[in-house]
Amino acid sequence: MDVTAKREDLKLTVNEIFYSIQGEGSYALRPCVFVRLTGCNLRCTWCDTTYSFHEGSAQSLNQVMQAVSGFSAQLVEITGGEPLLQKNVYPLMHALHAAGKKVLLETSGSIRLNQVPGFVHIILDMKAPGSGEDKKNRYENIEMLKSSDDLKIVVANHEDFKFAEDLIRKYKVDALLQNPVIVQPVFGELNLAEAGEWIKNSPLNLRLGMQLHKYIYEPSLRAV
Repeated sequence: MDVTAKREDLKLTVNEIFYSIQGEGSYALRPCVFVRLTGCNLRCTWCDTTYSFHEGSAQSLNQVMQAVSGFSAQLVEITGGEPLLQKNVYPLMHALHAAGKKVLLETSGSIRLNQVPGFVHIILDMKAPGSGEDKKNRYENIEMLKSSDDLKIVVANHEDFKFAEDLIRKYKVDALLQNPVIVQPVFGELNLAEAGEWIKNSPLNLRLGMQLHKYIYEPSLRAV
């Protein structure tokens, strides 16, 4: 079968594709193309991309690849919403990899990671109680992470921070991961210095996470 024709048959509902500076995780501050897919099964209290719940248009895999190829960056993040809700996200991962891109996946932890290819760098965003969605965590995903992947926990308060510490102790993530677990304060809600003190005083291997793109650009802007 012609590969180009097959890509025309594979459809994704795409919210936006844009080129920016990566603001989070192990690849922070590098140029990155973002493919934001439409749809999310969660409604986190602090969500900053609620427009991705419903806004978007159907695009073929070929159209998505053409859009990505229009930018020079080798780093591409698939995000949402929750990108794993769309079955054709997996062919997208393979197509990006075949095109020589480093593929990142930002996912909520509410959907199993067992179909995600090993070449993908996973950013697993497990939900703390302050999100209102911690009951939907699939904790078996933690054991599927590679040592190079990122585990991120967004925290709104000290209760959320204790949840992060307890989760790490229970699932021995500190021993599993090469990278420290990212504890990321909710932007504009939790003081960074306060969270930094919690991290300094914790015996666990933690890292303070920041949404750096919101400091580089006006935080209310989309597609940055």
